Amino acid sequence: MTDVAEARADVRQRWWTLPVVSAAQLLVVLDGTIVNIALPSAQRDLGMSDTSRQWAITAYALAFGGLLLIGGRISSALGHRRAFVLGLAGFAASSALGGVAVNPEMLFGARALQGVFAALLAPAGLALLTTTFTEAKERARAFGVFAAVGAAGSAVGLVAGGLLTEYASWRWCLYINVPIAVLALVGTTKVPGRRGSRGPLDLGGALLSTAGFVAVVYGFNQAEPRGWGSPVVPAVLGGGVLLLAAFVVLESRVSHPLLPLRVLLHRDRGGAFVAITLMFVAMFGFYLFMSYYTQTILGYSPVEAGMTLIINALAALVGATVIAGKLSRRLAPGLVVLAGLVAAAAGLLILTRLTATSPNILPLYLVPALILTGLGLGLVIPVTAALATSDVSWADIGAASAAYNASQQLGAALGTALLNTIASSATAAYLLTGHEPDASTVHGYTTALIVAFGILLAAALITVPLIHTRKDLS
Repeated sequence: MTDVAEARADVRQRWWTLPVVSAAQLLVVLDGTIVNIALPSAQRDLGMSDTSRQWAITAYALAFGGLLLIGGRISSALGHRRAFVLGLAGFAASSALGGVAVNPEMLFGARALQGVFAALLAPAGLALLTTTFTEAKERARAFGVFAAVGAAGSAVGLVAGGLLTEYASWRWCLYINVPIAVLALVGTTKVPGRRGSRGPLDLGGALLSTAGFVAVVYGFNQAEPRGWGSPVVPAVLGGGVLLLAAFVVLESRVSHPLLPLRVLLHRDRGGAFVAITLMFVAMFGFYLFMSYYTQTILGYSPVEAGMTLIINALAALVGATVIAGKLSRRLAPGLVVLAGLVAAAAGLLILTRLTATSPNILPLYLVPALILTGLGLGLVIPVTAALATSDVSWADIGAASAAYNASQQLGAALGTALLNTIASSATAAYLLTGHEPDASTVHGYTTALIVAFGILLAAALITVPLIHTRKDLS
């Protein structure tokens, strides 16, 4: 009886990890979008200039993307549970600091600090999930919930940002992180943990990876306000690519690399990294389209636009927690990823048929597209997250988790910049042919979505052959 009781207690303790890590994942993803809605109010309140306001978004993205690999290394050194606690506490404190900001510089600094602690929190959380759930069925269920939270977080951020800004204050878009983080911190007392694996820090790798990721993310972020024709954008992007190339060369030569190349060169993991990167390129362009289209063409309020995206979030929840688990027990991982990519591509294809005068837009276009793209995300994220961290030694789990999160960040930055530029260029060209502004704007959006559709098809063609046909992801 004692053994049975101990086994049940162990199961309960392990399942505490899932809501705790999911709450942290919600924080990280939520802050990628929630501040976007609040930014106009914050700009008026703090007196930001039009040229500086973007730093409320960019500061978070640069710190988060630039420090992810270092965060993964620190997580392995401290132990993933300790790193997770430190990330949660720091994220809560920096969120509170941003909420009480009295000037733009204070807000930008707080957002950068949020990014710093998110870069520790995200890989530590994914590593905890990987090391806690090792049995195939439990692992599939846990990664399904984790993926659903991640997929729905952006939509939830838009809804929460609209509601909080409209009915409370933009500051609550930052304050809301504090109670979520505190609840997660309380939950970590029941999360199992292990000692870290200490080793020398790859200082050269840390500097090159940070500088390279920051340059690439900053370059993509500057593509929209400056334009791709600006000499700054290609110069920064080119410099970032060279720094990352130097990082790869260095990692192949040092004895204790920050990111062991065996993490990237493994066939399944390579396929997972490519799939999630291209998925985020396409989907962040889709979210950008939905936000602008519903508000500027359909006349929705920010809250109404966010509520429309809840359809996508619910579909992602169903896809990740129900469908992905069932398919994973019957199909190989590559086929589940293929199904997700094709479903999301079909959703984007529906929207490419839109015009400024299309009738019954919500039931005939938006709802089917939101459902299909949500299901696609719900299928792709849990399988790729599991693949990215499977067959990894204890010492490499932090690096693999960080690389997976970095793939998402780079995909999001590239997708937002690339597809927005395509949409803007297509709109301008269509206006010159004498078409009305609304028709030109919708043409720009659909042109960008055709490119996003092609990216998802390319993702299917590239990644599915890479992923082995085995079913067991444990």
